[in-house]
Amino acid sequence: MKSICVYCGANAGASPRYAEQARALAAALVSRNLSLVYGGGNVGLMGVIADEVLRLGGEVTGVIPTALVEREVGHTGLTRQFIVKDMHERKAMMAQLSDGFIAMPGGMGTLEELFEMLTWSQLGIHNKPVGLLNVDGFYDKLVGFIDHARDEGFIKPQHAALVRVESDPAALVERLK
Repeated sequence: MKSICVYCGANAGASPRYAEQARALAAALVSRNLSLVYGGGNVGLMGVIADEVLRLGGEVTGVIPTALVEREVGHTGLTRQFIVKDMHERKAMMAQLSDGFIAMPGGMGTLEELFEMLTWSQLGIHNKPVGLLNVDGFYDKLVGFIDHARDEGFIKPQHAALVRVESDPAALVERLK
């Protein structure tokens, strides 16, 4: 394992704990010589984790659509940055460049990216680990919903088990490895 894709909010969230845990995840990645692949932005938790990985001497690859660069949210100090046509190309490239995936707290885009990677794993499109960084119970209700969908027969038990959930960044990185 050489790189982890992190999906997270373009906003910082209501609690300072989200940024603290983004920095802790950055430290866990760098200490294990894992590079960060992410959405290429300089705002919200995306900016926090990218800046911290860079500050700690790690490598950061951003993948950002042209439309977001034009809105001036693209990070300009990354190790590598790919500017792509659209969100579909972005997600495909991020998946291709990564050996595993972590979803931190975030909004609709984070959830969409998380579930796409889980679906691709379920379908056998990739065999890469997927994790949730459950900062202060942020994902408790989502994990409960996945369990409910499993119990109701909509998600097979082995597919529900594809998502690895941890509240500690270092423990989550170790589970993915």
